[in-house]
Amino acid sequence: MWYNNILETIGNTPLVKLNNITKEIPATVLAKIETTNPGNSIKDRMAVKMIEDAEKSGKLKPGGTIIEGTSGNTGMGLAMAAIIKGYKCIFTTTDKQSKEKVDALRAFGAEVIVCPTNVEPEDPRSYYSVSSRLEREVPNSWKPNQYDNLSNSQAHYEQTGPEIWEQTEGKITHLVVGVGTGGTISGTGKYLKEKNPDIKVWGIDTYGSVFKKYKETGILDKNEIYPYITEGIGEDFLPKNVNFDIIDLFEKVTDKDAALMTRDIARKEGIFVGNSAGSAIAGLLQLKDKLKPEDVVVVIFHDHGSRYMGKMYNEDWLRERGFLKDEKLTARAILAKREATDIVTIDCEKTILEAINNMNTLNISQIPVTQKGMVVGKVAESDILKALLENPSLKSAPVQEIMSSTFPFVDMNTSIDRISALINKENSAVLVEDEQGKIEIITQYDIINAISG
Repeated sequence: MWYNNILETIGNTPLVKLNNITKEIPATVLAKIETTNPGNSIKDRMAVKMIEDAEKSGKLKPGGTIIEGTSGNTGMGLAMAAIIKGYKCIFTTTDKQSKEKVDALRAFGAEVIVCPTNVEPEDPRSYYSVSSRLEREVPNSWKPNQYDNLSNSQAHYEQTGPEIWEQTEGKITHLVVGVGTGGTISGTGKYLKEKNPDIKVWGIDTYGSVFKKYKETGILDKNEIYPYITEGIGEDFLPKNVNFDIIDLFEKVTDKDAALMTRDIARKEGIFVGNSAGSAIAGLLQLKDKLKPEDVVVVIFHDHGSRYMGKMYNEDWLRERGFLKDEKLTARAILAKREATDIVTIDCEKTILEAINNMNTLNISQIPVTQKGMVVGKVAESDILKALLENPSLKSAPVQEIMSSTFPFVDMNTSIDRISALINKENSAVLVEDEQGKIEIITQYDIINAISG
């Protein structure tokens, strides 16, 4: 048996039991692996449904252009369907989204316009506003508007809900989903609650988003809105696809917990997933006391880890945001592995002869130079030798006459890879300032010692 085109392979994704990251949870936890869809995300389902419904209603005409604001996954589904069905695509996205997502859309022949994240949805620069303007300007165009287009929820009511019901043989007790447009949770949840009204539907939200407070108080609090890193969930407005009657509760997850859990799913379960899966599992762990051993929980794993290689799967990116502070082999760990020593420096007004004597006494080849206690440069044996060969009387000259630029500075969370890259012929060490403002020096010897220790 074969399929007539790639769109026919969408859906019927596997349900896989999680065993390691869920050890603290008393229930059975199953992940719906939506990465096996051809576009590697759950959004393939609703992208095709929105297009087919628009074709039926006459909104999308042959040879038309599809224009959408998308963080990448919906765009991928739309672009794939557009290729099969003969449409063009223009997508607007935000500068928060990973480069991999934008590159993937362009790989499918779509035009992608990147817009700023930190503006109001009504702002003419926002990716919502730009896509709406383009729809008005581009002839024979159609904007799916995944947020308010109820074909989004309907796709999950028709497909995702029935699949989960059949795969769990009706035993599902809880559905856990990261909420962005709201289509997945509302459509799937509606179908499941029609089958069994006792099924609990839990939405995962992020800090900086409005959903949780709105569900609990009915207030859309603009003061709650602030920029966040987590991709694919949370919103700063209320999409029509979010059916608050279907969702029993919202749980908020921090950017840090979501990012680290995303990596843990890959490392502990061997399942390579994106950021919203990390959010969903982190949220489920926060809610574990609400579960019993006989419960069967289904968590949606929305998209694939390959779209996050420059972010959640990049240790330097995580460290820059303070998410990986105490991982082994950072500047902090290197310093912790060696005996505490005071850094030896020389004042810039001291003589070159004094620098020579200090180096000989301490058996070192380079020394940081200070001015009023601040590191302003360094002097090395090679600098001294070169200067004295040219002019032997320089012995009594101040060090600042021959010093070169200072060692590079790093912070306590800098990775060993980055530190190693900074140590070269010109720099035999790096300097690091601790939380108390004390300057430490890390040499190649310290790195070797930390790795082997």
